[in-house]
Amino acid sequence: MSETLPGRDGPFDEAALAGWLAANIEGFLSPLTVERFPGGQSNPTYKLVTPRQTYVMRTQPSGALLSGAHAVDREYRVIRALGSTNAPVPRAYALCEDDAVIGRSFFVMDFVPGPIHWEPDFPGIATADRAAHFDAMNAALASLHMVDPAAAGLGDFGKVGGYLERQIRRWTRQYEADPAAGRLERMEVLAAWLGDNIPDDDEVSIVHGDFRCNNLVFHDDRAEVAAILDWELSTLGHPVTDFAFHLMMYRVPPGIQGGGLKGMDLEALNIPGEADYIAAYCRRTGRDGIPDLQFHVAYNLFRFAAIVHGIKGRALRGNASSGRAFEVAAVLETFVDLAWDEARRAGMP
Repeated sequence: MSETLPGRDGPFDEAALAGWLAANIEGFLSPLTVERFPGGQSNPTYKLVTPRQTYVMRTQPSGALLSGAHAVDREYRVIRALGSTNAPVPRAYALCEDDAVIGRSFFVMDFVPGPIHWEPDFPGIATADRAAHFDAMNAALASLHMVDPAAAGLGDFGKVGGYLERQIRRWTRQYEADPAAGRLERMEVLAAWLGDNIPDDDEVSIVHGDFRCNNLVFHDDRAEVAAILDWELSTLGHPVTDFAFHLMMYRVPPGIQGGGLKGMDLEALNIPGEADYIAAYCRRTGRDGIPDLQFHVAYNLFRFAAIVHGIKGRALRGNASSGRAFEVAAVLETFVDLAWDEARRAGMP
């Protein structure tokens, strides 16, 4: 995310934005330079450079939006609340829901300097340091799951209980609501099987929903997560479901969108194996193993396939926030295959 791009996701009035920032962020100083970050398939992200400080702005995409998607207000709320906890987040400054300013809702937070690693094998990190970076990811997610939602002011951030049932229903509806991307029979079979086989376990924590290495900023000088980014999918939910999404890196092969570690020589790369990574998370969260982990992994691959399906739909409608949307959409069938295989491992006939 250290590189930026010219242009906008739809035009907006930079003078109006600067005026709003001056009125709502203490210490803001013009002139303002706006640059677009690459990435961000869902919510466009901008770098706001001023003589005194650099900020980051997250916005809804321009154009027609699916109901409930692109919830920048929820992102802002959770980042602001977690600022007083051990979970690493940027400082959140202000939220704007007045479309008269730039034509869509947005919020502003700190720019956190540091590297973001886009590939899960961390090729830019010295081999000797990779295990420590994996441990830092593990610690960051565990620190989030150990936050008491009520104590952080997030006791009403989502419904308590029934998380997997609601999520399976949500992503099934989201898949069905976007006919532009086409229909896949196996997605419908997966949705039905997942809905009929939900584990009887209603543990609740704050969940990120998209915890992976390319949503983390690391410190420049040490193996520690400086900030967790991209909170659009956060809510109150099952921490094991959240952890299982992160664990997908071990179940997805390299070379496809998002990439993974499956088939790599982890020992040679100095990357902990899946069993060791799970054990480290269990130690940090006081668990004695994780029952039904395979179901949670299968669900997450189904959900990821539904997300890719949505990106394909936005690309076909012409309002995807990234120029790489068609590249992402091209792997839809691959992720449906992966979800299918993991569901079979979880017991699907």
